[in-house]
Amino acid sequence: MSRMNVDAENTIDEGLYSRQLYVLGHEAMKKMSVAHVLVIGLRGLGVEIAKNVILAGVKSVTLYDPTPATISDLSAQFYIREDEVGQPRAQVSQPRLAELNQYVPVKVLQGELDEATLKQFKCVVATELPFSKQLEVSEICHANNIHFISTEVRGLFGRIFNDFGKNFEIIDATGEEPLTGMVAAITKDKEGVVTCLDETRHGLEDGDAVTFTEVQGMTELNGITPRKIKVLGPYTFSIGDTSNLGDYVRGGIFNQVKLPKYVDFKSYKESLSKPEFLISDFAKFDRPMQLHLAFQALGQFVEKHQRFPKPRNEQDAEEVFQATKALVDTVEEKPELDEKFIKELAYQSAGEISPMVAVYGGLAAQEVLKSVSGKFHPIHQYMFLDALEALPTSVKLSEELCAPVGSRYDGQIAVFGREFQEKIENTKEFLVGAGAIGCEMLKNWAMMGLGAGPNGSIIITDMDTIEKSNLNRQFLFRPTDVGKLKSECAAAAVATMNPKLQGKISVHQERVGPDTENIYDDDFFESLSGVTNALDNVEARKYVDRRCVYYRKPLLESGTLGTKGNTQVVIPYLTESYSSSQDPPEKAIPICTLKNFPNAIEHTIQWARDLFEGYFKQSTDNVNLYLTQPNFVETTMKQGGSQKETLQTVYNYLVAEKPLSFSACVAWARIKFEEMYNNNIQQLLFNFPKDSVTSSGQPFWSGPKRAPEPIQFDPNDPIHMDFVVYAANLHAFNYGLKGETDREYFRKELENVIVPEFRPKEGVKIQVQENETVDDNGGEDSLDDVIKNLPDPSTLAGYRLNPCDFEKDDDSNFHIDFITAASNLRAINYGIAPADRHKTKFIAGKIIPAIATTTALVTGLVCLELYKIIDGKNTLEDYKNGFVNLALPFFGFSEPIGAPKLEYNGKQFTLWDRFDIKQDITLQEFIDYFQNEEKLEVTMVSSGVSMLYSFFMQKKKKEERLAMKLSKLVESVSKKPIPPHVKALIFEVCVNDADDEDVEVPYVRVQIRP
Repeated sequence: MSRMNVDAENTIDEGLYSRQLYVLGHEAMKKMSVAHVLVIGLRGLGVEIAKNVILAGVKSVTLYDPTPATISDLSAQFYIREDEVGQPRAQVSQPRLAELNQYVPVKVLQGELDEATLKQFKCVVATELPFSKQLEVSEICHANNIHFISTEVRGLFGRIFNDFGKNFEIIDATGEEPLTGMVAAITKDKEGVVTCLDETRHGLEDGDAVTFTEVQGMTELNGITPRKIKVLGPYTFSIGDTSNLGDYVRGGIFNQVKLPKYVDFKSYKESLSKPEFLISDFAKFDRPMQLHLAFQALGQFVEKHQRFPKPRNEQDAEEVFQATKALVDTVEEKPELDEKFIKELAYQSAGEISPMVAVYGGLAAQEVLKSVSGKFHPIHQYMFLDALEALPTSVKLSEELCAPVGSRYDGQIAVFGREFQEKIENTKEFLVGAGAIGCEMLKNWAMMGLGAGPNGSIIITDMDTIEKSNLNRQFLFRPTDVGKLKSECAAAAVATMNPKLQGKISVHQERVGPDTENIYDDDFFESLSGVTNALDNVEARKYVDRRCVYYRKPLLESGTLGTKGNTQVVIPYLTESYSSSQDPPEKAIPICTLKNFPNAIEHTIQWARDLFEGYFKQSTDNVNLYLTQPNFVETTMKQGGSQKETLQTVYNYLVAEKPLSFSACVAWARIKFEEMYNNNIQQLLFNFPKDSVTSSGQPFWSGPKRAPEPIQFDPNDPIHMDFVVYAANLHAFNYGLKGETDREYFRKELENVIVPEFRPKEGVKIQVQENETVDDNGGEDSLDDVIKNLPDPSTLAGYRLNPCDFEKDDDSNFHIDFITAASNLRAINYGIAPADRHKTKFIAGKIIPAIATTTALVTGLVCLELYKIIDGKNTLEDYKNGFVNLALPFFGFSEPIGAPKLEYNGKQFTLWDRFDIKQDITLQEFIDYFQNEEKLEVTMVSSGVSMLYSFFMQKKKKEERLAMKLSKLVESVSKKPIPPHVKALIFEVCVNDADDEDVEVPYVRVQIRP
């Protein structure tokens, strides 16, 4: 196994870090793998930062916190157990943190935080350290170019400060893929203007740099020297003086170049008088400076009294406020202080709550990674955030009710009080998914005590098992858990963190969907307080969303994509639902581009992925269907289009190309190479020679169309051999033959392969436009001949081929290796820069980039909204949807969108409303109900896909149905019995109002069983 801390071959354990690599890249991860990090303070925030940094894969993490653990630490510190209270925090946490990543040693620092000690580290993070000591440590770090981060969480308040020294290099500020595009024209001028092809937006910004390739005429632009650009419009930009260059003829591609950026940081002490803020919430732009002073005042209070202010204690809060006032003159920009706001910090400061720890733990850990890798733009230099909207209004908060009681929840009680803690514990929440977000969610819930009360519970479902690549961010799992069910392992892990959850977690492994409504039925959903989604696909999210709307349950939604994350809260009767809005569909690659005119590596990778499916999956599936389904030929004939191709392939795989030995597989692979990369290209150039012109006189091979070149097979070219080796092995797998990877064996076998000579054919049609239809069924043999030559399935009883089910994460199955070779050969055909295996795997496997830092932060934001749901808040302003991008960094919060209102007969309704009929009635009674109660004439009634009634129905059928009970009518029309678990039926109606106008109304729910 390759080692994360870069070994002699500079390899990284891609099995473990696969998704993170797509976020950070190899260069950043190699820088991280030599960085030693010190984390000072091992309460909740410190252990959360350490966890995320260890998962990310730095060289080592050292912990410093000799302070004995207290019972209140357990409100957010998930690696200390109740029987370990009184022992040093760092010492207790170390063995559990060390389990997270075998490649990252975790040590405990003994001794003092002096200069000699600190010089061992690349980055120092201080969480629980007296303010004066933080200033001292900061000065040592600044003088020695050690990156310093100071961060803390106090109740619903958090802050972070960065000092990465002078001239800190940022190698990539955004992490986005460099932009590229095709050039349509370049002017020859003092300020040369580049116009992009086909009105394609370039996406560049002023100051970006680009290089050019493939420019004809103005060839001096081609090269590696970047040119700074100025944006003139969405399709044009200028590149400086081009007046002394050649005349532009045609073609050209621009490529954005990521230039390093250099930033200066002040030391902690220097920055105090003139702080620079990253705004976390634009609705609270006046708060950062107040919090800058209030946190300093709080630090003074703690150093003076050796304790935090008592929860809700007015005298202590007043002292903190007066100390804040005294600090106003220390800053150049003097804020107007809000006494109530600053006292709130004092009231809550003794409490550390898991959701805020998750937010700042994810944020600070990402800043650590930025400091040691130079990847992404760091916070410059302060960021404050508060979540005061989460404070409960349904209970009273007083000094008595917020005082510690010797409970593991004392940190949370200090903020929310004992009454609200009981509400949290008696919540019944359903978690759909136990992957990366699910693991973080469960950890937060365990610390909060969610569901741990006598009337509370947590229900988890996840049908997936644990894979190695999960271990990098699904931190509840260990290598010994690989292959086990996620839901079971996650439940066991958090019950260890909080033993009060023993017996309070129910585990399922069934998917939530239409086929499991007998499990997740009316009784199940009606018993819930709410639902939290931790899913990775949109369709499943939409289904859960529909169920939550139907049962009127609040839903918490979230998702991550690399350093980006979003949260959405769905509240009955108040907000729109998750399904109310959706992302635009992904832009599909046109078929003609894939087949004949690729111009980007994404095109060749998709082509190679399709080739894999065609050669090793679909063809073998068709053979097996032919052998097992008596009507396969007839069914195929009815499909049209590719019917001959399908049947020809079955014949080839069973007769013409059936290998009896591995050497035959080698010959097959060699001939396929010739077909794909030589013959087909020759045919394309025969149809469209390089000097072809269109009907308008323009060169055919121009714009996005790149003229290809055939490839002559060379056994000494590693990419050529890759294709043959991997194709032969996959073909052998299809037939159950033993494979071979020795290249010398292949060279000897290839000497014996006779490759048929190819001559381009007249009359072959090639698709040029997306809307063109080309008949692919031409050829010498007729369809009847193909069918006649197929072997009788009865003579092959029991014979089956082995399909290759695409699996991107198994490095021994040759799937990604074949796709990489096939794609890169096609890229060479078309003069496109090839991609390495890593990039090919990312695109072909449709891998969603992921990193633990974003996941932690996003789940923290979700849990802050959960507090509000438990409190029963009922106005839009109380809730926040969030979007973050830790790379930039950017934070955006907004009120949820309200549920759109519709109206009929002067009555307003939303998606949360419906007509409820409490008993099974006849269709006539149903129609009468709307006429009498709502003054609406029913013109049509349907249930699911069954049309039950329409005004134009035949009179006899109409009369029969009007007399039937609705349940019997549904069974009669659908020809299916209503399952016993179904208590109510849903009906959609079309109605006319009193003016005989068609109006939209809510759906109807009819209860058919008690």
